[in-house]
Amino acid sequence: MSDADAALEAPAAPRAGAAPEPEPDLVQGVSLGKYFHQRTRAFGRTTLVRAVHEASLGVARGETVGLVGESGSGKTTLGRLLLRLIEPSFGKVLFDHHDITHWVERDLRPLRRRLQLLFQDAPASLDGRMSLAQIVAEPLRIHGLSRGDAAERETVLGLLERVGLPASFAERRPAQLSSGQCQRVSIARALSLDPAFIVCDEPIAALDVSEQLGVLELLTSLQAARAIAYLFISHDLRLVLASSQRVYVMYAGRVVECSSASELSDGPRHPYTRALLHAVPVPDPRRRRLRMVLEGEPPSPFQPLSGCAFHPRCPRARRGVCDRDAPPLAPVASEDSWHDVACWYPYD
Repeated sequence: MSDADAALEAPAAPRAGAAPEPEPDLVQGVSLGKYFHQRTRAFGRTTLVRAVHEASLGVARGETVGLVGESGSGKTTLGRLLLRLIEPSFGKVLFDHHDITHWVERDLRPLRRRLQLLFQDAPASLDGRMSLAQIVAEPLRIHGLSRGDAAERETVLGLLERVGLPASFAERRPAQLSSGQCQRVSIARALSLDPAFIVCDEPIAALDVSEQLGVLELLTSLQAARAIAYLFISHDLRLVLASSQRVYVMYAGRVVECSSASELSDGPRHPYTRALLHAVPVPDPRRRRLRMVLEGEPPSPFQPLSGCAFHPRCPRARRGVCDRDAPPLAPVASEDSWHDVACWYPYD
């Protein structure tokens, strides 16, 4: 039996009377890195771009893990590394305790059914020449799961209704739908393969407010019914804190802070996380929050800085320390809680 076949087998049932164990991570990235060689226009030189550097992240069954950071921080690249859509430069990707880092495409093919991706621009991710029924049925045919036209039609209509679209929409084209409805079709397409893990890459960023809430409620209900693991990628810390159990904060390709959502909301330790949290509007006018405004821009991936990448914008940076050595991701909380920070001078 190959490693791929073993990974798709159901786990053994626990022994009667055994004490329950903490839910292990279904998907893990261990010290992942992704470097790109990009040719510049000037003189045709090749520049090394460090998109992700030594990032570790885990997602358990039925859990939503948030990944937050500014544009260009490496969030999308890290999500695609976990799905094995791009090859890591170093590090490991584990799925259900199996190291799939170096699996060839033949072995990855049956695993693709369990690993899915939702895009930010849902209308662009759908083929405008196909009907919704054809779009949702396409994964079934690709993976050889179609059981004839009648059974396939029944499955497709059931999936459309499950995501809140009437069966009468089956013959419509994506251009006849709103962005929120297109995202529901994308969710139905992903559900057709009964996935265990979905990377939600800014899935509601392009939707209006009324559609955002509906898509979030749909994802939550599907998770409750199917124990799907989500990696929820967003630049909106408020949204991530409200929808996730654990949160990872990325800056310039590195994870700079990670903890439970409640602890991160109550006491962010990294200055960058603190700035993101202070940017969240407070709905109660009687509550006042000290504003922390970041100056400057994130570092260029073409010219990595020495020391901590955040030090040019950090109000707590100290010359000779922060600009010299990059801080490791290390625990800052008690043994009873999980809270790691990559900062030489974290907030108390």
